[in-house]
Amino acid sequence: MTKAVEGRIKVDIANDVASVTIDNPSQRNAITRAMCLQLQDLMPRLDANTRVALVTIRGAGGTFSAGAALTELSSILLDRMDDAVVDQLSRADDAITSVAKPVIAIVEGACMGGGWQIASACDFIVASDRSSFGITPAKLGILYPRPGIERLVAQVGPARAKYILLSSQTFSAAQALTLGLVAEVVPAAEFEDRCATLMTLLLTRSRFSTHFLKCLVNMTASPGSDADDEWDRAWAAMANSPDLRIGVDAFLRREEPQFTWRTSASPPDSRSS
Repeated sequence: MTKAVEGRIKVDIANDVASVTIDNPSQRNAITRAMCLQLQDLMPRLDANTRVALVTIRGAGGTFSAGAALTELSSILLDRMDDAVVDQLSRADDAITSVAKPVIAIVEGACMGGGWQIASACDFIVASDRSSFGITPAKLGILYPRPGIERLVAQVGPARAKYILLSSQTFSAAQALTLGLVAEVVPAAEFEDRCATLMTLLLTRSRFSTHFLKCLVNMTASPGSDADDEWDRAWAAMANSPDLRIGVDAFLRREEPQFTWRTSASPPDSRSS
């Protein structure tokens, strides 16, 4: 008898894009404790990898994720480590949100529970019109992790957040777009082409701009954060960035800019998971 392969997080790096895949097909890509730990290890490495300008996260086989693996729910959300209780899903969430580069969730099929928390930790979600969404703690008698609830409230507002959480309904892609759970919904027949076009577009943009704009938006959206120092640092950095001159010159010449700014990072890490 062939032993089932345990769920894993895979990554392939090509053409400046790190494609991260949630791969647990026997459980509709449910996220296990081990996969949470893999994400915690992988995302900082991708952020430091000079070969990577953009990260995407998607599920294998046309399903994003059915959520946290129910058989491991306690060890995922209430993991006992060194006399402390650790939420490993939220640690994986934090690893994703800490990436300074653009991180895009590409969602097909079901995106449920903890799967939405992972998707929403990305900068935005692009969804197929055949996808579906649900955040269902009230079906299981549990609480949803704090980072997920805070992000949900920030994205859709308190009333809609309560509607989504308390009803624990499943929503179509069109409904998810109306509620504010996703940024864009694309017809299934055009989905792969649209995602490829979007990635190509993002890679043409200034890495200086995307790096600091992402940081500043995050600072602005964070409740109670003092963003003054970050704004001062970003504004000062703009004066020394080559991309300012490159972008303006290219615009005046009606040419596509070839931006050169890069972050300081460690040498490329070619390992895959």
